[in-house]
Amino acid sequence: MRSFTQVRLFSALLLIAANLLWAGQGVAVKLLDGHLDPLAIALLPFYCITAIGFSILLLSRSFLPRCALAWRCRKEFLLAGICGQFVAQVGMTLGVSWSLASNGAILSLLIPILSALIATWLLRERLTVLRIGSLLVGIAGVLLLSPIDRSTALAISTHPLAGNLLITAGCLGSAFYNVYSKRLLDRFSDLEVLFFSYLATTIVGLPMLILFDPHCLAELSRFHASTWAAFAYLAVVLYGLSMVLFLRALRKVDAIVASASLYLVPLFGVGLAFAILNENLAPQAIVGSIIVLFATLMLFRFDYSV
Repeated sequence: MRSFTQVRLFSALLLIAANLLWAGQGVAVKLLDGHLDPLAIALLPFYCITAIGFSILLLSRSFLPRCALAWRCRKEFLLAGICGQFVAQVGMTLGVSWSLASNGAILSLLIPILSALIATWLLRERLTVLRIGSLLVGIAGVLLLSPIDRSTALAISTHPLAGNLLITAGCLGSAFYNVYSKRLLDRFSDLEVLFFSYLATTIVGLPMLILFDPHCLAELSRFHASTWAAFAYLAVVLYGLSMVLFLRALRKVDAIVASASLYLVPLFGVGLAFAILNENLAPQAIVGSIIVLFATLMLFRFDYSV
């Protein structure tokens, strides 16, 4: 049996890996922008990983009994899929396409705060002084990480403002899904929680995609290497691997602690936006990075709730 310290270290490594993978979402969306409509960018990769996931689950001998159990819990999966994943992915993807990839990374600082509030309500988790302090310190670090150029901020219009509002809605959906999934992990495996909730999202999103972007599949024929790489990243890495890593860690730690690690997303996201998309970084970004890392490490080092 692994010790408490080993469990915490393993969970921390899983969360770091998941956050690093999540940070590439804004860059991948920007690379696909102009090749696919925003709604197709959000949903087509999602449908691909849903099909792959169910192919994997189908190989299990217990597939039919697990489907029967999932059907009995269909209200929970519909809630997680629609209010969680659908709002999160569509809101974030549409928002980033109208705004900046780095704005998506910065606004994601809302997710740990929203997750903490939802976790205290749904899961009755405690908001200790350490947890509150880590969240506040993380906010301070992320604000210093802000890459928004002052000159562009003065010229902001309703279009990027609408994008930022959609990103905020996506953050709320993500926070809800992260917390609500922990309730489902008591009865289902990581993959089952992920792909049964994805199926609920597909049921809602597919008619919308057909209605608003019926020719999206034809656009795939004009993809080149970089756009296919971005599409594959969203489908397999973002919607698949990163979520499995996060849910595996969420099984071992409180939702508040797991969600606090999401302060690493702005850190990684701003770095990727700077390196790949040449978006501007504020000069205090290094200080902000150190603060974010300190807040995350402090929580995992001294919070002893598992």
